[in-house]
Amino acid sequence: MRTPLVLAALLAPLPARADFAAVDTAVEAALARNDCPGAVVLVVHRDAVVHRKAYGRRAVRPAAEPMTADTVFDLASLTKPTATGTSIMRLIEQGKLKLDDPVAKHWPAFGKADVTVAHLLLHTSGLTADNALADYADGREKALERVAALKLEAPPGTRFRYSDVGFIVLGELVEKLGGMPVDQYAKTHVFDPLKMTDTGFRPAGDLVKRVAPTGLRDKLTIRGEVHDPRAFKMGGVAGHAGLFGSADDLGRYARMLLRGGELDGARVLKADTVKLFTAPHEVPAQPAKGKEDPPRQFRSYGWDVDTSFSGQRGDAFKRGEGYGHTGFTGTSLWVDPRSQTAVIILTSRVHPDDKGSVGRLRREVANAVAAAVVKN
Repeated sequence: MRTPLVLAALLAPLPARADFAAVDTAVEAALARNDCPGAVVLVVHRDAVVHRKAYGRRAVRPAAEPMTADTVFDLASLTKPTATGTSIMRLIEQGKLKLDDPVAKHWPAFGKADVTVAHLLLHTSGLTADNALADYADGREKALERVAALKLEAPPGTRFRYSDVGFIVLGELVEKLGGMPVDQYAKTHVFDPLKMTDTGFRPAGDLVKRVAPTGLRDKLTIRGEVHDPRAFKMGGVAGHAGLFGSADDLGRYARMLLRGGELDGARVLKADTVKLFTAPHEVPAQPAKGKEDPPRQFRSYGWDVDTSFSGQRGDAFKRGEGYGHTGFTGTSLWVDPRSQTAVIILTSRVHPDDKGSVGRLRREVANAVAAAVVKN
C-alpha cells in the first residue's frame, strides 16, 4: 500500500507546461563541444513522462543517421542495478538468498569465505575493479573459473572500490539460484512484466537497426554487440555489462521504483524490497590527498547515492536521498524520490572513436530538470 505522501505526489497536478528549454540548451551545447554525437533525454515526474526528446545524431559513421527517441543504447554499467541488482533483490525477496550470505555458500569455488552478497552490492568486497582481459580469452567457463580464483586486494568491508568483477560474481549467483542465466532471469522477472520491449542482452533482428553504434573493435564500428570487452568475451551476457535498452523502457523501470515496485498492475518487487534496494549505506572512504578527514560516501545495494560517481545528480537534487547509476558508454539514470522525479540521459559518447565526455552534460541536464519540476 502506498503511503499518503506517495499518493499525494501521484495525485498532485503536473507542472503547468514545465519549461525544459534549459535541457535543450545543455544538450545542444554538448553536441557543439563534440562531447557526444546525440542524446535522448526523458524525464519522469509524478508518475508521468513530462519530457522526451531526441537530439543530434544516432550515428556519424559509416553513414549519418538522425537520433530518434526510440533509439536503443548499449547501457553499459546500468546493467548492474537494472538487470543484476533487481534480479538479486527478487531472489532475496523469495528467500533464496540473503544479504549476509557468504558468496562461497552458493558458489564453493569462489572461496573467500568472508565476502558476502552485501559486500558485492556495495562494492566493498575487496575484489579488484577489473581483472586482466587475458583472463577472458578462453571463453565464459574459464573466465568464471579465473574470477573465482582471484585474490582479494583488501579485507572485505574495509574499502569502497567500484568493481565490475563483483557484479560478474553477482550475475553468476543469479544463474545458480534463479535457475537461468542473468539475461533470461531479468527478462522473465523484470523486463517482460514491465513491458520493457526494447530492453535485453544481445539485441537481434530489426532491433539492431535502432541500436546506437558505440566505439571500435578491430578497427570496425561496434553496433548491436556489447562495447565492454569482458562482457563481449563472455558472449555478451554478464552481471556488470551487456544490457541494451531505450529511454522509454528505462522510464517504465524508474516509474516502477517510484511506485514502490509496481507498474500497470505488474509487481516486480515488494515496496519493502525497493526500500532495501535503494536505501543509503555508508561505505569506507579514503582520505583525499592532503586532507585528514575523507568525505563520507554512500551507496545502496546496487545504486550510487553519494560518492564521486554521483555527478549525474547535479547540484539541486538533495544529496543522500536519491540514487542512480551511470554507464561507460554515456548513459545515466537518476531517481529523486522526494520530488518523484527520474532523469534519464542516454548517449553513445564513445561513438565513433571511443572518445567523448558527458559528465558536464549530466550535471547541467539534472540542474535544468530540477529547476523545472522540483519547485512545483
